[in-house]
Amino acid sequence: MTKIKVFGHRNPDTDAISSAIIFAHYLNEQGKDAEAVALGAPNEETQYALDYFKFDAPRIVETLANEDCEVALTDHNERQQSIEDIDQLTVRYVIDHHRIANFETDEPLYYRAEPVGCTCTILYKMYKEAGIDIPQNIAGLMASAICSDSLLFKSPTCTHEDVDAAKACAEIAGIDIKKYGLDMLKAGTNVKSKTAAQLVNADAKTFDMGEHKVRVGQVNCVDLNELKSRKAELVDEMTKQNEENGFESFLLMLTNILTKETALLVVGGLHPEIEKAFEHTIEDDFMSLPGVVSRKKQIIPPLSKQF
Repeated sequence: MTKIKVFGHRNPDTDAISSAIIFAHYLNEQGKDAEAVALGAPNEETQYALDYFKFDAPRIVETLANEDCEVALTDHNERQQSIEDIDQLTVRYVIDHHRIANFETDEPLYYRAEPVGCTCTILYKMYKEAGIDIPQNIAGLMASAICSDSLLFKSPTCTHEDVDAAKACAEIAGIDIKKYGLDMLKAGTNVKSKTAAQLVNADAKTFDMGEHKVRVGQVNCVDLNELKSRKAELVDEMTKQNEENGFESFLLMLTNILTKETALLVVGGLHPEIEKAFEHTIEDDFMSLPGVVSRKKQIIPPLSKQF
């Protein structure tokens, strides 16, 4: 039986790590031989969830072509967000909730994408459809991922399906969803101990926008001024990455999870196009975006339309 390696996107967040662990469990319950791996180390928020529900972090991999396996992608499909040697691998499954771009396969596969706020919401539905019981710790990871991606149901990406799934999982896991979710989110907002490189790279994805290559990252916080005070070092790191990786622009979302507002730090070219996309001006490298908390729904679509 061919081994199936399951992984989320690069710079993994809580949904990427959790969905890989959960989908590997789902496949194993169906008689497959699956292992969850990761394309990076868990961040502090994700580690909080893993520790709480007593999971080890998945093994980190950079390539898989030498492991004689097939792969399953969770929480992503775009090749530039996936493993280095994705072109050399056979993709058998994709479970995702993002746009579909830069993706094709040589063989048929199982592909499930739904317009919900979290990959784990889709996985919750798949367990129910297959009649597979959801263990307490798996339910805990599902609830954690949904709380993370929906910012505890405050994100515009959040649907009633996400809320229903999170509440059902919280009941199985035995947690108070609002208290646990807020504690988990706060665990991921510790910025004082992080370097500029860690902040910039922690949750960043590369997007092809027409002929342009744009990098968009996000840092959650509870005090925007704390991050804004580090603007100079953030700009230096973003400029360095633009030069080394050929990004035309690097956009870093500094998002206050309590007030639901984002200060968008923009480094690189394309300023006129970015201003048109959001109908806001960039002042001193920042664009103020009240009510904006979601990269997937509030940042990428306007940029895609503009370019």
